[in-house]
Amino acid sequence: MNPILLPVPPQFSFQECLWFLDRNYDDCLHEVRENSVLKLLSVNEKPTLIEIKQLEENLQIEVILGEIDEEKICHFVSEWFDLERDLMPFYQLLTLDEDLKYMVSDYHGLRLLGIPDLFEALCWSIIGQQINLSFAYKLKRRLTETYGEKQTYQNTDFYLFPKAEIIASLAVEELKNMQFSTRKAEYLIEIARHFSNGILSKTMLESLSTEDAVKKLVAIRGIGEWTANYALMKSLKRLECVTYGDVGLYNALNSLKNFPKKPLRKDLDTFFEAFKDWEAYTVFYLWRSLAVKNTAIQ
Repeated sequence: MNPILLPVPPQFSFQECLWFLDRNYDDCLHEVRENSVLKLLSVNEKPTLIEIKQLEENLQIEVILGEIDEEKICHFVSEWFDLERDLMPFYQLLTLDEDLKYMVSDYHGLRLLGIPDLFEALCWSIIGQQINLSFAYKLKRRLTETYGEKQTYQNTDFYLFPKAEIIASLAVEELKNMQFSTRKAEYLIEIARHFSNGILSKTMLESLSTEDAVKKLVAIRGIGEWTANYALMKSLKRLECVTYGDVGLYNALNSLKNFPKKPLRKDLDTFFEAFKDWEAYTVFYLWRSLAVKNTAIQ
């Protein structure tokens, strides 16, 4: 099959996106090479390995292994890289801020890299609670390599994040043996049961306002305001979400805006008023400003 060509919008930088995907962390769910990224995804319930490169004004997607469904593959890649978004309104807001306007040129074309699978996004945010990012990636790898589907290509193993049905069937001790805390093990299993039982789904949250979606999520044990906003930001691309309590966000604001290390909620809200409807992108670019020093889940 000929490679799939997916047009990219203006204000898009594949290299900036690759940088973000390859920040010296051991992510088991994709592999960044010199000018491409390989990822295993589920297409029609079958593991499908794709390689993405940029070819002029397009992303070139090659299906290496698995199911060929051009529409679904393009939908996933577009959602992952947030290709449908016009960033000019956001950049216009950045130029009005003397401390942040450098981001328009320095990070030009960086997209809000998503996690299209809501279950994965919630699990990832819970895995990373109150631990450093390097250890969080180790825990994710242990979980994924043990319970996720695998495909091997050129002597490299590629994985899908474990299905909710599988995690829902586990005992707490099985996760504790991987160095998950008791609480995190309980939270992951409980959230998996919500998905496997149909109590929670991405489709369900998409039908709700962001405020109602946050309320629904925080009613589940283990999901707080930060986790809810993170998941909605990364999976549903709700741009009004702010990751309150985020260490990386606070460090960036301290460095760039001289905010205190633990700013008041009202001061954060005042700051984000200048970026109304682009709050999530503002958070994302503030994370980017920390470069490899980041210790917050992204």
